[in-house]
Amino acid sequence: MQRVFVTGAAGFIGSNLVDRLLADKVAVVGWDNLSTGQERFIAGASQQAQFTLVRGDNLDLPGLTRAMQGCDFVFHLAANADVRFGTDHPRKDLEQNTIATFNVLEAMRANGIKRIAFSSTGSTYGESAVIPTPEDAPFPVQTSLYGASKVAGEGMIAAYGEGFGFECYIFRFVSILGERYTHGHIFDFYQQLTAHPDWLKILGDGSQRKSYLYVQDCIDAILHVTRLGTAKGARHGTQIYNLGAPEYVQVNDSVGFICGALGLKPELRYTGGNRGWIGDNPFIFLETKKIQATGWKPKLTIEQGIIRTLRWLQANPWIYELRS
Repeated sequence: MQRVFVTGAAGFIGSNLVDRLLADKVAVVGWDNLSTGQERFIAGASQQAQFTLVRGDNLDLPGLTRAMQGCDFVFHLAANADVRFGTDHPRKDLEQNTIATFNVLEAMRANGIKRIAFSSTGSTYGESAVIPTPEDAPFPVQTSLYGASKVAGEGMIAAYGEGFGFECYIFRFVSILGERYTHGHIFDFYQQLTAHPDWLKILGDGSQRKSYLYVQDCIDAILHVTRLGTAKGARHGTQIYNLGAPEYVQVNDSVGFICGALGLKPELRYTGGNRGWIGDNPFIFLETKKIQATGWKPKLTIEQGIIRTLRWLQANPWIYELRS
């Protein structure tokens, strides 16, 4: 990698990736429409000569194509990650996840770029009958518009790998935790406990089992296999990796970690049922033997990732003011 292109460069994962690439002396062109990304997240990167931010939208194919000129690798992280409220705006997942991915691939083809890493999701497995879920598990019926849109994006990337000789890396994430985290259960729980420390509303019954991964462990995995070049010569030019911790916790466990760190003992008010919203998978636990066989393993436990996320939120109250 000499000069890489990062979509969603001002987002949670994207900005952390940008910082790592720059620390490794890789030139970076960041692309973001700043609809959810934060300029504060790339303030340090913007001071470096090897970083260029281009403000633009993935639905603007001509602009995307121009911005990508001269790059040799694309990290496609930009997406609508609003899983919970997907049914409120169904077109958003289609446009920002599926059509946007097509545009990224077409901009790559126009510029002769043939290497891509894509942030997909463990939600593509729907409610899998196989736990822990491996990469070759059969896909069940999709239960979220987000997951469905990511499946479509994966399919196009693999087809470009076959049809145009692309080298493709698809990463199916569990939920990612850590510094610059801007939405999810820790965000919501801490916001509630700041407003009313004596009680906490929990969607579902708290029994939902989830796996998580610390953001720097996620970036370690992405950079590790892309630098190994494991998709070179792979069938159809595509490698798919699950990314997650080799453990899971219940939502109730997360509540315990957070409340313990804050020194609180709130009344827990459950909404009921074994899921929090339409498309919420009550058990997400991905098999990660394939990525671990390459020599990667996470450094932080889920509990450590949750506490680091909480401490970052405590130190950065502006993120709540921005979203209020």
